[in-house]
Amino acid sequence: MIDRRSFGKALGAGAGAAAVGLAGAGSAAGAHRGTRAGAHTTFPRIKQIKAGVLDVGYAELGSAHGPVVICLHGWPYDIHSYVDVAPLLAERGYRVIVPYLRGHGTTRFLSGRTFRNAQQSAIAMDVIALMDALKIHRAVLAGFDWGSRTADIVAALRPERCTALVSVGGYLVTDREANLKPLAPKAELAWWYQYYFATERGRLAMQDKKLRHDLTRLVWDTVSPTWDFDDATFERTADAFDNPDYAAVVVHNYRWRLSLADGERRYDGLEERLAARPAIAVPTVTLDAERDPFTAPGGGTSYRDRFTGPYEHRTLPGIGHNVPQEAPEAFAQAVVDAGHL
Repeated sequence: MIDRRSFGKALGAGAGAAAVGLAGAGSAAGAHRGTRAGAHTTFPRIKQIKAGVLDVGYAELGSAHGPVVICLHGWPYDIHSYVDVAPLLAERGYRVIVPYLRGHGTTRFLSGRTFRNAQQSAIAMDVIALMDALKIHRAVLAGFDWGSRTADIVAALRPERCTALVSVGGYLVTDREANLKPLAPKAELAWWYQYYFATERGRLAMQDKKLRHDLTRLVWDTVSPTWDFDDATFERTADAFDNPDYAAVVVHNYRWRLSLADGERRYDGLEERLAARPAIAVPTVTLDAERDPFTAPGGGTSYRDRFTGPYEHRTLPGIGHNVPQEAPEAFAQAVVDAGHL
């Protein structure tokens, strides 16, 4: 999920931006519930490639010679968040790459001895390693939740690899020092699972398939209150949670954010740079989901100063946390528009 400090900020109102829809009509906000939502259920096939410390599973659609878009999922989600977005972009000539993050789906660690680290910079460097393995020099990076944070980090630290950025929730780079400070009780309530994972009970729950299934389903229901998804949609994603490293990766991610778990020393330099809240200069479209309980108040004003390049912000009325799957046309349009800012 998003950074807890961003969620806790209450700032002034901002305005959304309009764009021509993929179907040729309306604004990005107005087209948020396009007819293409739910049109697809699966990807043609999953590919595998060794990249860094991982054997990465990923879906690929579109022209092998088109501009590259890498779509990054969050928690508790998987590549199916982009099952409708990817065909929309492929139809526009893009080469669309949708990888399983470490600990998810068919992505595996190459060595049993590798620390199951999920600190933010490690996941971001996974994306660079994947791009290197696929011989992709630059790409549009688009994500939500963990995916937004990961895309933000690559855009901030390795801008030469990022053509443009689409970030749901805005600037989500984790500030661990700020995370040591309590939020208002109502804000803390939305983060219940984060504190649960800080306990041994939470870790054991994530290792138990039935409890893990019910916990992640509860999160889906809570953070996407207007999304009328069926059981089959959830189950297709829940299969990705059976990865043998899923529990370890998820628990470490949330404990690391609260300074309850250490990362790896080889990422210390990157984390020091991220602690300074580096600005992002690549062309960016940020998206806020109106019904997502983690969307920061203020219409994007709380993070506007972190984006110093060409920029647009849009709010999606009636949409919850899983933006690309709930509003595929609006998300795909943001990718197209970001590349033309």
